[in-house]
Amino acid sequence: MKRIFSFLAVMVLAGLPAFAQKDENNRIKNAGQVMTEILNIPDNIPQDLLDKAECVIVLPSVMKFAIGFGGSYGRGVMTCRSGKEFSGPWSAPTMMAVEGGSFGFQLGGQATDFVLLVMNERGASSILTSQVKLGADVAAAAGPKGRDAAAATDVTMRAEILSYSRSRGLFAGISLEGSTLRPDNDGNERLYGKGTTAKEIVINSAIQAPASAQLLLATLDRKSPRNTSGS
Repeated sequence: MKRIFSFLAVMVLAGLPAFAQKDENNRIKNAGQVMTEILNIPDNIPQDLLDKAECVIVLPSVMKFAIGFGGSYGRGVMTCRSGKEFSGPWSAPTMMAVEGGSFGFQLGGQATDFVLLVMNERGASSILTSQVKLGADVAAAAGPKGRDAAAATDVTMRAEILSYSRSRGLFAGISLEGSTLRPDNDGNERLYGKGTTAKEIVINSAIQAPASAQLLLATLDRKSPRNTSGS
């Protein structure tokens, strides 16, 4: 009997990497679906801002919870325009994690999709190499909506990260100040192999995107094929 249990334990542990990798691929697929749906909303992310973004972070179904003290927790992906100058095609996605807390007298939980635009190289490099706190380590602001970003405030234009949310069908710019973003290194290693870092994934174009990223990358390549931040 003991041998049977030992054999079953080995089989379960051997199967964990495959199950974990499937979870990362599902995360990428969900991110692609969210990005496609948001970019098809009539009053969506301004084209001018999307074209100037160095990277895009998609966080599907971030859970907010609160009973006196609130917080949020989610997993998503980040893709950047490849190359050291962020001028190439959209890269293979790197796994990302978001955590945050906020005080409030809410009760219950609600899932919200987030899309974050990383607007400059400093912001991108910070996020790819360490945990950052939005509003402290990098400047963050609620992103403006609409086809034309001309009405954007000075605060928005100076932000390193512009954030958007979609919840219950409603799309809006939203501030995520106080939340922390970090590379999900465990997820990256499960998907791409041991020792693979977030920066290597997006900068090193030799790393091939998984098949699960097809919708996400095809949507971004179609909607914003060229970086105009240097124009």
